[in-house]
Amino acid sequence: MRKHITGFSNPTVKYLRSLRDKKHRRRAGQFLVEGLRLLEDARASGHVPRTLVMAEGREPHDLLARLEAEVLARGGEVIATSPDILSKITGKDNAQSVAGVFDEWDTALARLDRSAAPIWLAAQALRDPGNLGTMLRTCDAVGAGGLILIDDCADPFSAEAVRASMGAVFTVGLAQARWEEFLGWLRGGEGQLVAASLRDAVPYRAAPYAAPCFILVGNESQGLPEAYEAACDLRVTMPMRGRADSLNAAVAGAVLAYEVLASLAP
Repeated sequence: MRKHITGFSNPTVKYLRSLRDKKHRRRAGQFLVEGLRLLEDARASGHVPRTLVMAEGREPHDLLARLEAEVLARGGEVIATSPDILSKITGKDNAQSVAGVFDEWDTALARLDRSAAPIWLAAQALRDPGNLGTMLRTCDAVGAGGLILIDDCADPFSAEAVRASMGAVFTVGLAQARWEEFLGWLRGGEGQLVAASLRDAVPYRAAPYAAPCFILVGNESQGLPEAYEAACDLRVTMPMRGRADSLNAAVAGAVLAYEVLASLAP
């Protein structure tokens, strides 16, 4: 179905704007993605928006025409509106010419197949959506099975996290759980839990990693709780040559992921 919207007070505009807020995203089970590149990444991985919003007067583009046709073929909605209204929807003064609304998907642990990949990333109480998106991007880069978000983390479906993931939110596994649920699930099968730590740790280079390896990083400012570190099978330390006493959480996860990847390579 095609629709043309000209008014800022239109109920559809108000609904689309509301998806910038986590509370409304959870209630609706939908999230907003801006930009043709992200929308094309989503389409290529099998995710097509329910609603496509396009600014009038935009330059024609073959990818956008293909996406529009696929949305309509699947019974979705295509909305044409002014660039100003699209900026109002996205909350950006320099909004791109297209945005899409996607259904959120099930992020239960039970959906994950731990045997699908030798490496997994897990993050506990990660609060920065940019770090979360970066970890999703790292998962894609190293061929990890996915990212498991433990306890109260940033929303993986926020615009900031999706943008930072560079489309990886659509291509890698994603799960959310409390610590007790995660630990019970992990111990119900094979899996080595590894964390960067200073407690009884060994150098991260040439540590005895084993697949499937779950790399656990903690909160940006507080790190992992002591009890969580104690539950790990392996604790590793990375040398800090300068004045900083730690790496950014997402960077630490990436460094460890590549070290594990090299260690597990045949």
